[in-house]
Amino acid sequence: MIKLEKILTNIEILETQGMRPLMVNELTFDSRKVSKDDVYFAVKGTQVDGHDFIPLCIENGASVIVCQEIPKQNFSTTYFVKVADSSKALGIMASNFYDNPSSKLSLVGITGTNGKTSTVTMLYNLFRSLGYSVGLLSTVKNKINNRDISATHTTPDAIQINKLLNEMVENACEYCFMEVSSHALVQNRVAGLNFKGAIFSNITHDHLDFHKTFAEYIKAKKIFFDNLSKDSFALINIDDRNGLVMAQNSLAKLKTYSIKTASDYRAKIMENSFEGLLLNIDGSELLVPLVGSFNAYNILAVYSAAMELGSDKTQILSAISKIETAEGRFETMKFSDGIVAIVDYAHTPDALENVLNTINKIRTGKEQLITVVGAGGNRDKTKRPEMAAIAAKLSDKVILTSDNPRNEEPEDIIHDMEKGITAEDEYNVISIINRREAIKTACTFSQKDSIILVAGKGHEKYQDIKGVKHRFDDKEILMEYLK
Repeated sequence: MIKLEKILTNIEILETQGMRPLMVNELTFDSRKVSKDDVYFAVKGTQVDGHDFIPLCIENGASVIVCQEIPKQNFSTTYFVKVADSSKALGIMASNFYDNPSSKLSLVGITGTNGKTSTVTMLYNLFRSLGYSVGLLSTVKNKINNRDISATHTTPDAIQINKLLNEMVENACEYCFMEVSSHALVQNRVAGLNFKGAIFSNITHDHLDFHKTFAEYIKAKKIFFDNLSKDSFALINIDDRNGLVMAQNSLAKLKTYSIKTASDYRAKIMENSFEGLLLNIDGSELLVPLVGSFNAYNILAVYSAAMELGSDKTQILSAISKIETAEGRFETMKFSDGIVAIVDYAHTPDALENVLNTINKIRTGKEQLITVVGAGGNRDKTKRPEMAAIAAKLSDKVILTSDNPRNEEPEDIIHDMEKGITAEDEYNVISIINRREAIKTACTFSQKDSIILVAGKGHEKYQDIKGVKHRFDDKEILMEYLK
């Protein structure tokens, strides 16, 4: 039990009603989890309005309701707290509930369309190698030092974030690196957190099913930087034309990084091969076992953030030379006859184009490039034909297939993708709905020195079909058919 007064700190209360309890039990925004003496947050979502479940939550024992509209019915035994935005109040109160754990460690977040998972994972690995206790919140997994905690969202809900941060503090973590998604920013999942630093990687076409327009997507990302304190740093990739937009109106100390333009932190790609990258970072050359210009940006972001956090340059560069990226991010496997298979999470037009351009810059031109790609169901439909067009333009053969169809018919998704295929390219493109069969066919097509890219799912070990997650691992299937 905790004092209600403590968790109401810094909450702008518009109105209260009812009998105020001294102590409360747990916080929840899920009406199904409410029990005696809990605080229930009536949050207005895109599909469901939490206000509709207030009577049920009171019946199940909630003693406090945080809401944007107090019901007209008289619930005399319940204390109502009216606020402008229940989701924002949830973030702040969750932070108060766990005694503001984000202020007790150095919390660094990254937002952007691509590169978030790779960058936070590399930062986690870097600071662990430097001897620190570190936490990680990512799409692939959450970690407290060496302990793995499964991840279900890019950014967890506000209660879960603060619970995990509190566990990190209890386990003496000095740093935490986390992905901050645009959905999380709009839904106030990081409200109340104290960020030491924020990184902007890039912004390209994605999530328009949620944000509706690209302008709204940019606006969502900018929320992160608008809410930073003057004691934090904002690290911006200024090779992205929207980079400096992020820093407008931010109180944070602005620092920039780039490969193409003048900036505070600079890198140059000297060599790029399947063996890795030879980079020059701020005048120092180093070889890293990662591939592609997109990874050069990720590495530079890691280096820049570590420098801003006060680490030693020589130690940073030494650790980066041995660094590993996240699972399913340009993960390369080599087989007999010189066949190379690459599994990558690329599920946006820009990410797919980056991966294919990287492959095309490395290969001599004699190797056949076969791309297996799909698009997710119940997501932004406008990127489907664009992704297919990019695959066809930059590959020798393309197999359009199922990704995570979710509640859509995979045939419909593939049909949307086929709209991006021109008459000139259609002879090199086939559609195979079953993803296993699509990967098997790519393996069958492969010849000596062929390159097979399987894009879209990366680290995922399942396919989401009609609400059921079926076990599926791109890497396992490639190994099965290429061995």
